[in-house]
Amino acid sequence: MSFLASAKITAVLGPTNTGKTYLAIERMLAYSSGMIGFPLRLLARENYDKAVVIKGAAKCALVTGEEKILPKGARYFFCTVESMPVDKLVEFLAVDEIQLAADEERGHIFTDRLLNARGTAETMFMGSNTIAPILKKLVRNIEFIERPRFSNLSFSGNKKIIRLPPRSAVVAFSATDVYQLAETIRQHCGGTAVVLGALSPRTRNAQVELFENGDVDYLVATDAIGMGLNLDVNHVAFSRMEKFDGRISRYLYASEIGQIAGRAGRHTRDGTFGTTNNVGPLDEDLIARVENHDYDPLRVIYWRNNDLDYRSPEQLIKSLERRAEDKILSRVRDAEDHQALMALAQESTVQDSATNSAKVKLLWEVCQVPDFRKILTDQHIRLLSQIYHYLIGNHGVLPEDWIATQIKRIDRIDGDIDTLVARISHIRTWTYISHRSDWIRDNEHWQGVSRAIEDRLSDALHERLTQRFVDRRAAKLVRSLQAGENIVSAVKANGDVIVEGELLGRIVGFSFVLDESLQGSDIKPGLTAARKTLLSEMPTRVSVLEEDNDGSFLLNDTGELTWRGIPVGKLIKGESSLSPAVDVYSTEFIDSPMREKIRLRLVGWLERHLRAQLKPLFYLSDAKLDGTARGIAFQVIEGLGLVPRYLLRDQINGLSKADRKALADLGLRLGRESVFLPNLNRPRPSRIRALLWAAWNEVSVPELPDFESKYFTPSDAQKDIFCASVGYRHLSNRKGRELVLRADILERISHEAYKLLRLSKDDGEKKSDKKDAYAKAKVVEIATPIVEAPVVDDTAVATSVGDVEGADGIVSEPEVKAVDSVVGEVQEDKKAEDDLKLPAGSFVINDEMRKVSGLDDQQIAFVLKSLRFHPNRLKGGVTAFSLRGPKKQDPKKKEARKKQVEAEKARMADSPFAVLQDMSFKR
Repeated sequence: MSFLASAKITAVLGPTNTGKTYLAIERMLAYSSGMIGFPLRLLARENYDKAVVIKGAAKCALVTGEEKILPKGARYFFCTVESMPVDKLVEFLAVDEIQLAADEERGHIFTDRLLNARGTAETMFMGSNTIAPILKKLVRNIEFIERPRFSNLSFSGNKKIIRLPPRSAVVAFSATDVYQLAETIRQHCGGTAVVLGALSPRTRNAQVELFENGDVDYLVATDAIGMGLNLDVNHVAFSRMEKFDGRISRYLYASEIGQIAGRAGRHTRDGTFGTTNNVGPLDEDLIARVENHDYDPLRVIYWRNNDLDYRSPEQLIKSLERRAEDKILSRVRDAEDHQALMALAQESTVQDSATNSAKVKLLWEVCQVPDFRKILTDQHIRLLSQIYHYLIGNHGVLPEDWIATQIKRIDRIDGDIDTLVARISHIRTWTYISHRSDWIRDNEHWQGVSRAIEDRLSDALHERLTQRFVDRRAAKLVRSLQAGENIVSAVKANGDVIVEGELLGRIVGFSFVLDESLQGSDIKPGLTAARKTLLSEMPTRVSVLEEDNDGSFLLNDTGELTWRGIPVGKLIKGESSLSPAVDVYSTEFIDSPMREKIRLRLVGWLERHLRAQLKPLFYLSDAKLDGTARGIAFQVIEGLGLVPRYLLRDQINGLSKADRKALADLGLRLGRESVFLPNLNRPRPSRIRALLWAAWNEVSVPELPDFESKYFTPSDAQKDIFCASVGYRHLSNRKGRELVLRADILERISHEAYKLLRLSKDDGEKKSDKKDAYAKAKVVEIATPIVEAPVVDDTAVATSVGDVEGADGIVSEPEVKAVDSVVGEVQEDKKAEDDLKLPAGSFVINDEMRKVSGLDDQQIAFVLKSLRFHPNRLKGGVTAFSLRGPKKQDPKKKEARKKQVEAEKARMADSPFAVLQDMSFKR
């Protein structure tokens, strides 16, 4: 290895915040010329701007892969390490962060500068103490200067992400983690700046400026902040302690932790570091090493041969893969430009064209065009191939129309954050190409075009990041609260809450809802700022509710009580099904006394509302009844207006005439199938009864049926008892078929069926030749279900129907008139086209049944079976119904069975089993 002559070589080593870079720039500006290489374009630009203020723009140059400012009289060059013009003689030359020679990706560039770049008067390398042994071995007569840290760095433990102190930087190791952490901080702390390696320098500067100017107090970044970014950070929090290094996911080295954590503290102000996001505890030895800047020295650095053979692509690849003589110089593998060369060398067109040293050297220069996406895709390889072939076939220059087409595709600012990041990566590649004056005729024009596009994309990306991760209103509140300032807030008449002149949200009922522009995030600082105003506003709103008229309250279909359309409470189980309690929705802004005032107002309104809508039930409840009548009334009230008759059969049989009259006067009907209050069989009372049933049974309100309908098919949530509570009866059979029928309709069908049955029996007993109208009926054939034991479910009804003849012996006046008019009906039925002689005690479905029920014949047949009527298929396909009765046994068969049993007993009396059994009893 060769060395350039240098009067003085110095290594300025130490941890972060020691002023190494400041010292180097100060020394360089003291010479007549100088050059300094930085690890980041951002740092090169930052220090170039500082030097321009001191020396003037005419004497300062900026040289990076994507930006070149080269005044003719430039004396001081601020460069990225890769772009340093090392063939230019300067008095002072420096390389910052020299320990990056151990980086697998870029290390060979830093090593090349370490070995081959020198200033004529002084050369300086700045970096970590870990590279000291390498420098001692590779650089003769090097002078070491160790600089202590200006401030202390200490470990402060683990903190929740929302509990981090202001001026904190949170470190992640992937873009996904960065975005997630930034979103969390935005929700709770108002906003954060974001720094990623994939951001353009302009976007990164704009984001850093948000943090430095105090617009936000938090920064979420990748480990890129460890490379010399000078930030006003007090605390660094690691969200992870492992990273993917391109090959494996590994735990961070102590030196890496120290390099990143060292960003905390500025000049003489102490800094702290810690963990967040549920990271486990750190090893005590690791903490001590970071706090004391005690790291393992580097053993090897990465190197690549720079004495290249350009005779052919194969020879070039071979020379790149040459190993160093010194073992501490490890040959770099899989460098981006090396991979590109190997990919292009496989193309037959490249092999045919790269036939001399000049063309091979051109191929190598093309391969060094960076892919700022860092993924080396086929797309990038195709771009390099196109560039090479255009340069070979177009006299060494790229066609401008082709350049224009390529760049135009990128000139768009629509899309999300990731889309803009990808476009910026593309345009940065073209910005690099535009600085090759030997490849492009009017390269200054294309530099301006590409730079303008990059700036537009960068500004758009900064805007997207700010929109997504910064809430200026919340950030302002956070700072005001932390400073202990008085917060100006107010509540408008429409409930809008204004804090510091900004709309923060609105009061809905007795809750606070954040403004939609905040995306519903629970911004605790904002709530803290508004709490004082909200707490003073709520008593006033409670008073308004207490004094408001009853028309402001409603009971909705989910059992909630609303005030001016806003739910403020709900029905819950009370002392009885007719007297539910009210649960007032609790919020942090109303205390117990206020909740009780709201509850009393709602309870008072609810009682009046229920009494108005369910008058028959309350009349029955308030009536002074005695004995059996009182017991029946109690069960009807518990059933919310309906109880199946069979459940009250014994009590009804024990009623006196006076009791029956009293119940009838209260509107209670003792029907053949149900005992119910007909005046409740209307949609609104039925809906309210459903809500009361759900509250009493402590279940959510089932789907409410259409109460205008006479019947419906039940859902799983609509149980038998629920159907009864809303005035319907639930009928089913063993095959699983179900029908929910309004109770008054069931009563009408039952009334008509028993009327036909009685007339049929009377006609059979008279044995008259005169044909009865109910034995001559027009028959409609129906599909009759298979005969089986009916299942009559415990459900209820819903419309007015007169008392019918039942177990209580009552026959209503309308029924008597109906019986007296049978003769008239007979006269009309004589016109029927078909006459049929029915067996005594049976009947068929007639028009009256269809009229009073609104059901089809198959549904009526299903109902009749549930009412204990048995279908019989007669000749001609006619189905008649008769009342089921107990099955009588044939006397002869009964006597024969008795004799058979006695004979069997006599036969067994002499069996060995009987003898043994008798012996055991005697024993």
